[in-house]
Amino acid sequence: MASAPEPENGRELYALLHLSPDASSEEVRRAYRQFAQIYHPDKYQDPQMKDVATENFQRICEAYEILSDDNKRQVYDIYGMEGLNSGLELGPKLTKPEEIKEQLERLRRRKEEEKLFKHALPNGSIIANFSVPQYLNDGSIMRGMAMLSQVELPVSKQNTVVVGGNLIVNGSAGSGAATTVLRHQLSPVSSIEFMATAGLRSVIGGQMFRQISPHSTATSGLAVSLRDGSINLSNAWTRQLSDNTVGNIQLVLGDESSISVGWQKKDEKRTATGEVKFGTNFFGASAHYTHRFSSKSHARIAGRVGSTILDFEIGGGRRISEFSTVRMMYNIGIQGVSWKFELHRAGQKLIIPVLLSTDLNPLFVTSAFAIPSTLYFLLQTYVVKPYYLKREKQKTLEKMEGLSTQ
Repeated sequence: MASAPEPENGRELYALLHLSPDASSEEVRRAYRQFAQIYHPDKYQDPQMKDVATENFQRICEAYEILSDDNKRQVYDIYGMEGLNSGLELGPKLTKPEEIKEQLERLRRRKEEEKLFKHALPNGSIIANFSVPQYLNDGSIMRGMAMLSQVELPVSKQNTVVVGGNLIVNGSAGSGAATTVLRHQLSPVSSIEFMATAGLRSVIGGQMFRQISPHSTATSGLAVSLRDGSINLSNAWTRQLSDNTVGNIQLVLGDESSISVGWQKKDEKRTATGEVKFGTNFFGASAHYTHRFSSKSHARIAGRVGSTILDFEIGGGRRISEFSTVRMMYNIGIQGVSWKFELHRAGQKLIIPVLLSTDLNPLFVTSAFAIPSTLYFLLQTYVVKPYYLKREKQKTLEKMEGLSTQ
């Protein structure tokens, strides 16, 4: 097991911002803003000076990202960049040096295993729609299905290829498409993408991303339909409003012109987002709030209202393993009452919406919410919680036995 690096080896980031290791969060923020303005690449016209400024600007941003995060800063102060590159995190159950070393070694081994898959980053979703009313009317219980998948293939430090596709079946109708994207990193603050889609709506296009300031980014895109020649233009602006709040505006011009304004606020315990969107023949607004009770469980509430939709959703999820999370949601809207089950495993998702009834009967609406909530409470109280208490007790006894034999 590797020994902890000496603290003196982990002071480079403080030196970049001309700070002492005891600097406060406000001092870190003030120093970052000062040096970000000095080294911003757009201030220099000479190519050589611009390259030097770009490199320094990137290092300043990386230093601020670490030193402004309390968790990352603690890891850096103890283990330097080695601990951060290994994915080490501190928490209420990871405070002793021995525990930190053990965690570091375990994450280092996992990092070596992940190198085997770094050249192919897959993710995808399978959505299976079920309908109880359709089944009771002598129809099929399966209402429709969709499959979406993509693989991200880094071919060099600046170039990435993304290959994906989707298949959608709804009743007796179906559609599909295949998409290829080439992404090229022009500089540390800008990139460009070229995209081609083949299917019922064959499209070619491009998109450019640029960081226009330390707190703002802009994206511009162009898409041309190969079916009818129509053109869609898109522009999006994103700005960091505060340490944990982001706002964005998107404008689309074309067959389906629209403008949308949204925001997101995220911290350790909660995430809240909202969006308002207006189009040439529609409007809509949506919001959702997620509260994390612990690193393993969370609750979620969401709502949508618009010219073609009105629904409300509430539920929660729990992490059942290091890479897997299950979630159950209750939904009520103009389409009826439904349950939605989700399984998230690494980059893969299995989503199963089940339409229970199209009739908004008050008794049925209440029962559909109360029954699974009660079952979850009973399961947590009499099965899950006793199991974890028993496991923690067993671990404590094993530690005590180990200490007694030393």
